[in-house]
Amino acid sequence: MKRIPLLHILLFCLTVLSTLVVGALQTGADILKEPSHISRGVPFALSLMAILLTHELSHYFASKRHGVTATLPYFIPAPTIIGTFGAFIKMKSPIVTRSALIDIGASGPIAGFIVSVAAATIGLGMSEIVPSAEAKGVLKLGDSLMFSFLSKAVFGPVPADSDVLLNPIAFAGWIGLFVTSINLIPVGQLDGGHIAYAFLGEKHARLSFFLVIGMSVLGVFLWEGWLVWALLLSVLGFRHPPVLYWEPVIGKMRKTVGAVSFFILVLTFIPVPFAII
Repeated sequence: MKRIPLLHILLFCLTVLSTLVVGALQTGADILKEPSHISRGVPFALSLMAILLTHELSHYFASKRHGVTATLPYFIPAPTIIGTFGAFIKMKSPIVTRSALIDIGASGPIAGFIVSVAAATIGLGMSEIVPSAEAKGVLKLGDSLMFSFLSKAVFGPVPADSDVLLNPIAFAGWIGLFVTSINLIPVGQLDGGHIAYAFLGEKHARLSFFLVIGMSVLGVFLWEGWLVWALLLSVLGFRHPPVLYWEPVIGKMRKTVGAVSFFILVLTFIPVPFAII
């Protein structure tokens, strides 16, 4: 008899609740005075949870397809501006081949990217352009190449004295693209690290080291958050666990998947994700 994954269900429900609260607050709702207004957070919470769930379940099913034992997703509710620290799965058995490592590493970011683009496109269609003066004192989001392209496709050129006020669904899409870029950085055991190790082997540790140095430089000159990421990734380590069987050749399909993954990294990377106007 299979056990009911109570912890996974509890964490999922708590994260739905925390993202609902954040989504409602984004609309100006006072849920302490009028608790029913928490329903205003549904568009944001539903969009963000769909992105995170798609990402993690793609990892999960790719792991199952390659015979790797993996847990269901653990969601992490948190009092942050998005209501969560994200989600993750734990792999409980070794990954056998380089091909499996590429499939498992790339599946989440690629699937999450697709859903994020859809959310951003839908949300931008419901967003509006406001004078920059009305945006003073608010959090300004940096643009990735992908989000900038989507914004221009929806609005055309935005006047210099104006900004796009994002609909909550568009904000969830922006977060999804940002999370995708972070996961695809080819360092350590991030998703991008899995893919890079499959192609580079032990050279991947050296790449991880130099990328963390680069992130530290970005943290000093552009956005302090990169210093936090550089420290975290240094603590987690640059090396990747070996696969059980190192195929001498990777097929064209997996090479294409790897190329697409790092192209997505280029499209979604944001040098300065957040700033206060």
